[in-house]
Amino acid sequence: MKVLDLRCANGHGFEGWFASDDDFMDQNGRGLIECPLCTDRVVSRMPSAPRLNLSGAREDAAPAPQAAPHAPPRAADLQAAWLQTVRTLMANTEDVGERFAEEARRIHYGEQPQRGIRGQATPQQRAELQDEGIETVAVPVPRGLDGPVQ
Repeated sequence: MKVLDLRCANGHGFEGWFASDDDFMDQNGRGLIECPLCTDRVVSRMPSAPRLNLSGAREDAAPAPQAAPHAPPRAADLQAAWLQTVRTLMANTEDVGERFAEEARRIHYGEQPQRGIRGQATPQQRAELQDEGIETVAVPVPRGLDGPVQ
């Protein structure tokens, strides 16, 4: 099994697991690999150090170095936090789909009980909601998070 460091055209880094280099090339050539953050399918392989799986770790091995207390967050940590935030948002809101603008108005005007909703709205619909004093936030949800994550 090969673990490759990959990067999309938008600069998001992620890992991919493949049976071989040829398997990666085949899948990438057919557009089957996409960024888990933005779903971009323009993916390139980044240089990476080999990973060694050693059986039986030595007991006297030094502990892994800890990050400095005020070190800036790593990109991978920020990506993981963003994905967790999106998962939390999805778990705590109701998907109303294309009825988002209509449902947001009903909630705003007291015709429906207050609750968190998510769905799709065009830029024009979002502008109209804003004009009515209804705040919305556009959050891109990567494909794959709208269903079970493996």
